[in-house]
Amino acid sequence: MSDDSIVLPVTLDGLFDEFRMGSLRLRNRFAMAPMTRGQSPEGIPNAENVGYYRARAAGGVGLIITEGTYIRGPAAGPSAEVPRIYGEDSAAGWRAVVEAVHAEGAAIVPQLWHLGVARGDAPAFESATPSVSPSGVDHDGRAVGRPLTGNDLETLIGSYVESAVLARQLGFDGIELHGAHGYLLDQFFWAATNHRTDEHNGAARERAAFPARVVAAVRAAVGSDFPIIYRFSQWKGVDYTARIAETPGELEQLLTPLVDAGVDIFHTSLRRHWLPEFTDHATDSSLAGWTKKITGLPVITVGSVGVDSVFRGDHIDESQADRFRVLQEQFERGEFDIVALGRALLADPQWVDKMRTGRLADIVPFRTLTR
Repeated sequence: MSDDSIVLPVTLDGLFDEFRMGSLRLRNRFAMAPMTRGQSPEGIPNAENVGYYRARAAGGVGLIITEGTYIRGPAAGPSAEVPRIYGEDSAAGWRAVVEAVHAEGAAIVPQLWHLGVARGDAPAFESATPSVSPSGVDHDGRAVGRPLTGNDLETLIGSYVESAVLARQLGFDGIELHGAHGYLLDQFFWAATNHRTDEHNGAARERAAFPARVVAAVRAAVGSDFPIIYRFSQWKGVDYTARIAETPGELEQLLTPLVDAGVDIFHTSLRRHWLPEFTDHATDSSLAGWTKKITGLPVITVGSVGVDSVFRGDHIDESQADRFRVLQEQFERGEFDIVALGRALLADPQWVDKMRTGRLADIVPFRTLTR
C-alpha cells in the first residue's frame, strides 16, 4: 500500500444509501461539486464536456452539480469559455451531457451563475457591457460597473427563470442557484457589497429579499416537483474570512425567506467541513449542521473531503482518516444528507466506486500543480 493510500476508521456505509426527496432520486449520498473549467468554447458544451461528466457519473457519484453556467445576464460573467444555459446551441450541448449522465445512472443539475461585480471591469465576454451588482462597488468599496436598477432586477429574475425552465425541458433533475462566494446573489447578502437604500438592504432578512424573489419566481415557473438547490457560503473568493452571519439568529434571518420562497435543498459551501461554525456557541455544529437545524431541509456539505489540502490553501494537518471519522459522525448526528466532492473527483473519476468497493489503494490522489 502506498503512502497516498487511505486507511478508514469508519465504513461510510450510510453515505452509500439512497437519497430521495420529491422527484429527486439519488443512488447514494455523494455529489460532484461544481467546479469552473472554462472548457466550453463560445459557451457551448461540447464532446469533451460530455466525456468529462460521463466519466464521473460512471465512477459512481449519485448527483452531479455542473460547473457554474451563465444565465443570459446582463453581464453574467467575464469568459466566453464558460458554458451558458440559454440559446439553442448551448441547450443542445447540455442535452447531450444530461443524456450521458443519466445513461450512467446518476442525476444531474446545472448551477445557474451570475458573477455580479466579481466579473470585473475588463471582461473578455460582452466587453462593451458594464458589470452590474447591487451597488456598483466591490468588496473594497471600489466603483466597478454600475448599480442594478429596479428594471435590471426584473430582467435578472427573468433570466434565472429562463434558464431554470430550459433546464427542466432538457431533462435535468433540478437546478442549483449559485448564491455563494461573493457572486451576484451573495452580493445582496453581504454588507460589504450591498449599500442599497431600497427594500433590498437593511437587516439580514431584507438583504435576503432579492435572492428570495429569484427563488420564488423560479419555483412558480418550474412547478412544485422540480428541486431547487441553493448554494451559499460565509467565505468569499476575495476574502476567506468574510461572514454574512455572525450568529445562528442572523443565519436564520437570511435563510428563512429562501425556505419560504421554495428552496428544497441547501448547499453549504465550506473550505473545511469539520470546523464548527459559531465557535462561541454551545452547539459544536458545522455550517451545514446549523443550516439543517434552522431550516429542517436536506443539506449538502462540502469542504476538502478526500484531499490533503484546503481549497486554495495549505496542507491539512489532520489525516484523511481522522476527517472521514468526523464526516461519519456529522452524518450520524444529522448535520447533512449529501456530501460533495470536488478536487478528489478531478484526480480520480472513480473515487466513489473505489471507496464503495474498498479499493482504497487504487485511488489516485489529488495533487496541486506547482510551477
